[in-house]
Parts: sequence; structure tokens; C-alpha cells
Amino acid sequence: MNSIDVKYKKVIDLAKEIGSYQKSKFRNLSLQVMTKSSSVDLVTEVDMYCDQLIVNKLKEWFPEDHILSEEQGLQMKNGAKYTWIIDPLDGTTNFSVGHPIFAVSIARWQDETPEFGVVYVPMVDELFVAERNKGAFHNDKPMVCSQAVSLSTCVLGTGFPYDRATARNNNSENVQRMISKVKGIRRLGAAAYDLCLVAGGILDAYWELRLGKWDLGAGMLMVLESGGSFHSVETGGKYNVICGAPEICERIAQEVDMEN
Repeated sequence: MNSIDVKYKKVIDLAKEIGSYQKSKFRNLSLQVMTKSSSVDLVTEVDMYCDQLIVNKLKEWFPEDHILSEEQGLQMKNGAKYTWIIDPLDGTTNFSVGHPIFAVSIARWQDETPEFGVVYVPMVDELFVAERNKGAFHNDKPMVCSQAVSLSTCVLGTGFPYDRATARNNNSENVQRMISKVKGIRRLGAAAYDLCLVAGGILDAYWELRLGKWDLGAGMLMVLESGGSFHSVETGGKYNVICGAPEICERIAQEVDMEN
């Protein structure tokens, strides 16, 4: 990980600091939980505190950049070339019920090209870092994406969108169609972590519907820099994604309904 530009060192440290704070608040019985777009789209005071802290630090360190955060939206700067994309607590539902899989995700993009990303998963102390053309790393060790070619040998990741109660396609039929064709399917509830597991070859591939840009801001670069394929279609600010081992991505695209 020594190849990562030194200017990003403080952002990596910030992600770890935020994760440590989240760990200190984990399974706090007084946690305040609120809803956003639906009854299953949650936010807590920890999300909002972490979002504000990250945004304030990035404004101080990179005052020339746009910032897009899940809880505050887009804050623009005239003439900016880069945008920071922040998910302060990916996996809020997990966090709110005491499930230990959640993550901090911070990324920097130039236009639609990810340049840098960090994901920290505090409860398992896993740090993922990537920079464009410099590789992707898990706890300082280079990551390599799966090169699987047969669905029957694969463990895949997926998830279910927040509008699953009302959507035409809530991914449940896709899972039903795929479950008999693969070794296993995992639904962890934190897309940023799923993408990092794909980058590390732990999951062979991953698909999901209607992710936010903050969900894939850092994880997309992890997959690309580890040699994986990443395919996404954006509609109305939401992304339908298939990524991982190239041949498996092709098979997933043939099998699942990726239309909203």
C-alpha cells in the first residue's frame, strides 16, 4: 500500500477514526433510529454525526472539491475537477439492530472515474484502500479478483433495494432463479463491504439493484483495481450493478432481470 499517494493518508486515518467512533456506539440501547425514503431506509444520529465530521474534514483538506454525501447531498464548488463521495455508515440497518457488518466508505472521483477509495469495516478491523492505476489493498496486502468461470463453483453477493415493498423488480425472483445454480449466495447488508469482498476474491461476483452512488463510490475502484469487471447502469441517480469475475458477470447478466 506504499504506492498510495501520501495526500490520501489522512483520509485513510479519518476512515479508521470514524470506524472507531462507530464501534464505541455499537449496540447502544439509547440509539435514535429514524426513517428516510421508506420504513426500511434508516438513519441514526451516528450516521449524521459521522457524515458531518467527514464532510468538515474534507472541506478543510480539499477545499477546491465538490462533496457528495449520503446524508447532506451534493455541495458544489465552482470549477471543481473532483468530487468526494461519502457513505458515513454503510449498513445502517445492520448497525441499528446490533449486526456487526457495517462500513465507512470515502471516495474521490474525477467526473465519472474513481481516483481513490477507502472502506473501513470496524467490527472486523478490515481496511480496504485503492487508487487508480496503483492497485487495491486489504490490510496492506494486494487484492486479486476471482477469475472463476463456472457458476456452480461460485459464491455470489447480492442485496435488496429499499423500495422492495412496492418495486416491480425487488430482486427476490433473481435470487430464486440463481440459488440452484451456484455454491452460495450471501446478503450481508453493506454494499461497500460486498464490493471489497469481490475485489479480494472472497465473493466471486455481486449484483444489486438501485444502489446509491455513495454505496459504490469506493468499492467500484476496489473491483477495477483488483482485475474485476464492473458493469453499471444509472437511472435517476440509482445504479444497477454487476461486478466480479468477468465470465461470471456475463452469466449473471444472462440469468437475472436487471431492469427496474
